[in-house]
Amino acid sequence: MDYQVQNIYGKIKNDRAAVAVPGSKSITARALLIAALANGRSTLYGAAVTGDCAEFIAGLRSLGINISVEGTTVTVEGCGGVLPVKDGAVYVGSAGTAARFLTALAAFSEGEHVFDSSSQMKRRPMGPLINSLRDIGASFTFMGEENCFPFVVKGAANPLTKVTVNVDQSSQFLSALLICAVCARTPVEITVEGSHGMDYVKMTCDMMWSFGVNVTQKGNKYTVFGGYEAKRYDIEPDMSAACYFYAMNKILNTKISVLGVMPHTMQGDYKFIELLKDFDGGEVDMSSFSDQALTLAAIAPYLSQPTTIRGVAHIRGQECDRIKAMVFNLTALGVRVEEHDDGLTIYPSKPVGCPLESYGDHRVAMAFAVTGLRCGGVTIKNAEVCAKTFKNYFEVLDKLIAQLTAE
Repeated sequence: MDYQVQNIYGKIKNDRAAVAVPGSKSITARALLIAALANGRSTLYGAAVTGDCAEFIAGLRSLGINISVEGTTVTVEGCGGVLPVKDGAVYVGSAGTAARFLTALAAFSEGEHVFDSSSQMKRRPMGPLINSLRDIGASFTFMGEENCFPFVVKGAANPLTKVTVNVDQSSQFLSALLICAVCARTPVEITVEGSHGMDYVKMTCDMMWSFGVNVTQKGNKYTVFGGYEAKRYDIEPDMSAACYFYAMNKILNTKISVLGVMPHTMQGDYKFIELLKDFDGGEVDMSSFSDQALTLAAIAPYLSQPTTIRGVAHIRGQECDRIKAMVFNLTALGVRVEEHDDGLTIYPSKPVGCPLESYGDHRVAMAFAVTGLRCGGVTIKNAEVCAKTFKNYFEVLDKLIAQLTAE
């Protein structure tokens, strides 16, 4: 579907509103995997259960994990670190987290599993993780391009306990190894090479500790030991989704709040909300909250000073080349923009509405809808891609617009 964005700038009658967003995809994915490896039954409350997380749940079920879903409550019967299904097929769709985490789980487990994905996921980086999993003793047979889906994973019955991983392209590679290392049933030492925003790794370690596993860090070395114990666990609202509404406040002079958002969140994207308080242009390193590069780019034309986004070269390898997508859409809107290897510079402009490409990327679609709230004529093409993380985003947006503009 295409979504026609309403220009509501100067038409707002009620500047206060509150919206609800889904549970955090990042926290839900980690909780699902940890609960699957735990001893006993875990209950996850407020979970994200559509899009990427639905793919994750389906993948875990393919590996023999019993999972029930009722609304946003998910019950997981843990396997105690031993997968019930030794041979099977796993489809991860376009879910990058599921792709990395479930591949690592199969590699740390006895058995042989066939993995496949969407065409989009086949273009996303997996090589550094696969190299690390080979080092623990797993083997891979590729049915297409090297280090890409589809492939067969033959797990390591006795995983080696020292491994190195490069995180330049994604910190998910390290998180996958950390969570699944408990399957070795002996302490595992992981050495990290490269650099990346590590807030999501801290989230991973905090959640592992919450379920009873110890992770120690000395410099670039992490050591994992212990086993997970089942528990009841509350999922935070998705900060990445919440940020779109705080970006709206910046350009519409509204006071929209998102239910459940707290400053002590585990999610690094809260840095974006903090940035917005005093930001009116300038240079910002977004390496540790790169999902919000699109959101900042979407509102940057309305700021009084040029905005330079740096440190996000890795987002070229996500659902699409997000830097190219920002440059293309901003240029289409008549915004002056300069592309850099690791980001872009956006100059104050008066965007002129036009149809915008979503590039099959949920964050492109949701971010550029924010731009359209202040300039007429913006249409988001193939807006249904938002279902990957926020299925009813545009329904929520419509209700919010009605509330803000009601007489």
